This record gives sequence, C-alpha cells and structure tokens, in this order.
Amino acid sequence: MIRSILLTVLLMASGNVFSQNLKPVAYQDGSQKLNGLITSNTGKKLPGVLILPAWKGIDDEAKTAAAELEKQGYIAFIADIYGEGNIPTNLDTAARNSGYYKKNYDAYQKRISLALEELKKNGAISDKIAVIGYCFGGAGALESARGNLPVVGVVSIHGSIGKDRNRANGPISTKILVENPADDQGVTPEDYNNLIKEMNEGNADWQIITYAHSKHTFTDPKSPDYNEVMAKRAWNHTLMFLKEILK
Repeated sequence: MIRSILLTVLLMASGNVFSQNLKPVAYQDGSQKLNGLITSNTGKKLPGVLILPAWKGIDDEAKTAAAELEKQGYIAFIADIYGEGNIPTNLDTAARNSGYYKKNYDAYQKRISLALEELKKNGAISDKIAVIGYCFGGAGALESARGNLPVVGVVSIHGSIGKDRNRANGPISTKILVENPADDQGVTPEDYNNLIKEMNEGNADWQIITYAHSKHTFTDPKSPDYNEVMAKRAWNHTLMFLKEILK
C-alpha cells in the first residue's frame, strides 16, 4: 500500500516536471483558437503520436504520456479539442462538452484532423503517425479509425467505445488496439459486442485487451480507480503496439 502511494506521488510530481518540457502550440479551427502542447523534439523527422486527452481537456496523464513517448523516440502532440474559453471546469461541463463531440462526430474528427496537421508541421513523418486517447479521447481514437484519418493505428485507453446505432459500419484501414478495463461501468455488453461487430465488418486489424479488477480510469494515478499493475501493463502494451506500427 505504501509503495503504491509513493509511486502515485512520484508519477504526479513527474507529470508536473515533464509538462515544463512541453511547448505550447496555438492553432485554429476557423475563429476558434486551440491550444495544444508538443514535445521538445520537434523538427527531427520522427514518427508521431497524437494524444487525445480525457473529458476535462489536457491533463497530467496526457502530459506524462507525451514526455514518455518523447523518450521512446516519438514526437508527441496533445490536442486541444474544446478550444480556448471552452475548457470544462467541472464534471457537468465536461459531460456536456464531450457529449457534444460524441454526438457530432464529424466536428470531433475535424478537430483531430487539425491536430494531426500540427503534428506533421512540427516534424512528424506523415506516414508514421498514430493516435492514442484516454476516456473521451479514447472515443476520439476510434473516431480517427472510423473516419479513416491518415494514421497507421489508434489506441483507445478506457475509451467510450459506443457508437450511435443509426451510424452505418464502414471499412476500417487503421490498426486498432482497445485497452478495456473489465469493471468499467460505462461500457455495456452491447457496446462491446457492437464494437467487435463494427471492426469485423470493416475488416479491421484489431485487438482488445481487457484488464482485470480495473475500473474506468485505471491508468490515472490521480484517480481512485488507479490500478498500478494494470496501468503499467497497459502502457507497455501501448508501447509495443506503437513500436510495431511506427518503427
């Protein structure tokens, strides 16, 4: 127990340190200003990873992931989906704002596409880019695949995997890894089965890894759901997947 608490404290502290090495990037969606963050290794012509944060916007988990990905030889860019002036300050606002983009998936895909362009402008090799996302961002990772955005693969980490049943399934050329906590109350058996059906009908290259004794935000050290063992496994699975498809 003490070891777990100490590790959590260290991870939280390291997230703050790592964030100091991330550079702000301002970009636009029409008149809406967006404020992303990018790792310090820009301009080096490396594989790129776009990070889609959870429903409250850019957070320490996304920043820590970016710093760790830089160590692995990737340029990492954290997208701003909501835009300046629209970052949620409470759970109700986060639910409302993320719900808008889940419903209006074309707007979500556009914001992801804009972030991908920024990643490429900063040196990422255009045909060696992947997307990873947490929670709401995990839904965005799947939308990247559904929209056939120009990425090699996507990782949905405790993501919202459900899709409006009125949306038709289509071909999916992007490789997909879904990291699913076994005890996530937000994922219904119907959502799970429908996702498998969608990926199979799309002839996708896919896999789902389910993590035992894990609730929704099991990878976030700041969450009461944090599962140290499973979080470490999930991150190692992410790195293995990225190495396979990008290097």
